[in-house]
Amino acid sequence: MDHGLLIRNAEYRDHRLDVRIERDRIAAIGPDLPRRAGEEEIDAKGGLLLPGLHDHHLHLLALAASLDSIACGPPTTTNPQALRAALQAAPPNAGWLRGTGYFESVAGPLDRDVLDPLCPDHCLRIQHRSGSMWFLNSRAIDALGLDRRPTPKGVERDTQGRATGRLFRLDAWLGQQLPERKIHDLASVGRLLARHGITSVTDATPTNGESEARLFRDAQEQGQLVQRLLLMGSLDFGEAHSDAELAIGPFKILLDDAALPDLDAVTDSIRRAHARRRAVAIHAVTRGEIHFALAALEAAGTIHGDRLEHASIAPPEAIEMAGRLGLTIVTQPHFVAERGDDYLEHVEPQDHPFLYRLQGWLDARVALGGGTDAPFGAPDPWLAMRAAVDRRTPSGAILGPAEALSPERALALFTTAPTEPGGPPRRLTVGAPADLCLLDLPWQDARRALDAERVALTIQRGCIRWRHPTA
Repeated sequence: MDHGLLIRNAEYRDHRLDVRIERDRIAAIGPDLPRRAGEEEIDAKGGLLLPGLHDHHLHLLALAASLDSIACGPPTTTNPQALRAALQAAPPNAGWLRGTGYFESVAGPLDRDVLDPLCPDHCLRIQHRSGSMWFLNSRAIDALGLDRRPTPKGVERDTQGRATGRLFRLDAWLGQQLPERKIHDLASVGRLLARHGITSVTDATPTNGESEARLFRDAQEQGQLVQRLLLMGSLDFGEAHSDAELAIGPFKILLDDAALPDLDAVTDSIRRAHARRRAVAIHAVTRGEIHFALAALEAAGTIHGDRLEHASIAPPEAIEMAGRLGLTIVTQPHFVAERGDDYLEHVEPQDHPFLYRLQGWLDARVALGGGTDAPFGAPDPWLAMRAAVDRRTPSGAILGPAEALSPERALALFTTAPTEPGGPPRRLTVGAPADLCLLDLPWQDARRALDAERVALTIQRGCIRWRHPTA
């Protein structure tokens, strides 16, 4: 790419034009640009040229781990027989099996007694699709000595004090106990994201700190992780690492409805984050969590960039209050497409209209951005866009039709600046970084499909990082 790249006949803002890229920047935009010696020329054939997509909420290391894990939930695994077959077919790593994506519709609530017949020969851990819980079989419990030593509060025990095999919010602790060799295949993650047109992401993992920043920086410098990063993390996560490739984002606060923290303590942590010029991002899924988050933010006061993650159930009073406080919402509309039937069955009927709202936020002038929550949702922003438009569950039911967006507004969920979810979509301008996504169709055709298969090229820092086999 030393001699540059010339993209011809691309659609941008209803015009056909050419775009020249030199090194890592857009050098020229206009019709009929003359080709220079040595310049690679690509005919876009009228396909839409976009700024590269930004996923405003995912988890990189968990996504890397999931690519080498057993799929234990829908749509891949849907019943106990399929779960048993998947576990029996997988090769163990250092005597352990790792599963992800479990939901109770597969085989009901899991504990050691349910898992032992399904996997009697290896240590097994399976993560719930919410990411909040791990399930262990008896071999795993014995290997970790959970019945022989003191353990953190999140290790559930029965009335006799015996570990049930359920671990709540203990990802970091569990990882420290395991004999498995941690291999973070961030190169595979980078390729997967590039295939979807993603050139930057926000990692929303609350435990991010200095070690994670170093790991991601190394992966970027080695060319494994090609995306630019915005990292949420702990309150003590400093600004020393921030630059155009890796920047420090909001302080992440995780709420669990079953064990909400002290409101005054959360309010104080928000004030301390603001004093360090850090916005906060609060995980709020249930009615209780969103009202708790809003109460804490109202008490602490808000600054630009404060945001709620998910806001899965948002009744009218929550939308009104979020608008009054000037908050940003980052949500995951594809959960309607992935889990909508489960919501219709298990969520209280009066809350169905308030699930993963979209247009309701916009009507209240609340900034709205999109994320995939990968690996807890599919790492495909185009699926999220499509779900934002059709609001269709796996069975074909329509969930919250009043919340549907136009294709243009759905696209905008993923084209704003990393630090401004819900802000104005980024534009192609001379001198801007050459982080681009080229579709193989003009927008009038692509807007009807909203399909990742339409991504012909992903360009990051002026280099082609993904080329569709047919492009």
